[in-house]
Amino acid sequence: MDYKKIGLKSGIEIHQQLETHKLFCKCPSILRKENPDIEVRRRLYALAGETGKIDVAAAYEQSKKKEFVYQAYSDSTCLVELDEEPPHLINQEALRIALQISLLLNATPITTTQVMRKTVVDGSNTSGFQRTLLLATDGYIETDSGKKIGIQNICLEEDAARIIKQTEHQKIFRLDRLGIPLVEIATSPDISSPEEAKQVALKIGEILRSCKVKRGLGTIRQDVNMSIKDGPRIEIKGVQDPTLISKTIETEIIRQLELKKEKKKKALPEVRRAEIDGTTTFLRPLPGAARMYPETDIPLIKISKDMIDNIKKTLPRLKHEIKAELEEKMHSELAQALLKENKLDEYKILINIYNKPGFIAKMLAIWPKEIASHEKIEIDKVYEKLSLDVLETICDYLSKGKLEESRVKKAIEGLARGKTIKEVTKEEVTDVSKLDDEIKKLIKNKPALSINAYMGLIMKKYKGKIDAVKVSKIIKKYI
Repeated sequence: MDYKKIGLKSGIEIHQQLETHKLFCKCPSILRKENPDIEVRRRLYALAGETGKIDVAAAYEQSKKKEFVYQAYSDSTCLVELDEEPPHLINQEALRIALQISLLLNATPITTTQVMRKTVVDGSNTSGFQRTLLLATDGYIETDSGKKIGIQNICLEEDAARIIKQTEHQKIFRLDRLGIPLVEIATSPDISSPEEAKQVALKIGEILRSCKVKRGLGTIRQDVNMSIKDGPRIEIKGVQDPTLISKTIETEIIRQLELKKEKKKKALPEVRRAEIDGTTTFLRPLPGAARMYPETDIPLIKISKDMIDNIKKTLPRLKHEIKAELEEKMHSELAQALLKENKLDEYKILINIYNKPGFIAKMLAIWPKEIASHEKIEIDKVYEKLSLDVLETICDYLSKGKLEESRVKKAIEGLARGKTIKEVTKEEVTDVSKLDDEIKKLIKNKPALSINAYMGLIMKKYKGKIDAVKVSKIIKKYI
């Protein structure tokens, strides 16, 4: 398909949860499975924004006349989430993380900014609006080809409540997700092909993962804005997988071209939902500017030069930079596995105890996955057993000769099955150097044997519980 000829313009919006408490209260940012002990029922209504007009998307949602049920927990949600108490002052940690991301995207922070209310009448916000803060503008990233893709703006906002169940006349939401800090990144419509859109999403994703953000399903959401020549802007919500972005754009182009050809009319500006097969379905009309108005319960946010300068000094390095550094110390596949399993922090701690980079990488990122597969245990369960304290103990034993490298994988297998660190290491030789006298005596009694023969006798006696390299060094000392 000739994307230049059909006039494809596209941009993406990425919403990423941050790993902190909620944005306007101290409640924890955790999703819960237990039955909630609070339930509130409400109906929401669309009101005019500061332009004096009611937003078309808000009016559409109100016309459905739905009842909204909000479930909450008395020990982890508060009156802010229920919209029965004004929001608290903004979460400073979330603000700092969002500014880190802004600077990594080459954007310019706004020194004085205001929290805004964005009208939302689908029930996912108890207040009927979402609080959002424009934080930085005029950034960019570079694609592999060197093309600059503009970053129009970066916002810090609160996540919506998560939907649990819905019927024709009722929606049930849970408030554990409402208020979790989100960074929203919107690119300029500089993307000119589906493949380029995918590449941009992956580049931004790398920057996000270098900062303190949540990981896992549902913690990041991607929307696509696009248009073709003589066509309206279409917003496609919820393209979860970056690899699906290109297919979704291609499918939407075909839909619009066929609509134009068969019905001889233009597609309408609207919001559509991304499906897992790359197709899209109608959600609602495209909202306009009428839905934004100032938040009067929160003072202006001032971002000082000192704050920006301090953040610049501690900007995290990007994944590809860290990978290049790791590859100087270990095989490329080990470096990739270490980053993929997000074990860099543990690596930095353990390498100071036992300075064998490749071995530490295997212990953190390779062996746990192999054990999980072989033993049919969930990888998360394996990592639960391999706490940092346990791994530090293993590395301490290694450095002191209380545990041999050849026994570590078996020790990790035992830990994965529920054994204690004491149980998996109790059969180890305390110190290989204590074999010195034994090996010296063996060579004296059997002077005509080869190095391999002496090795075989010692290794057979200790059944692989000692390090062959260290034993070999002792033998060579006397030959």
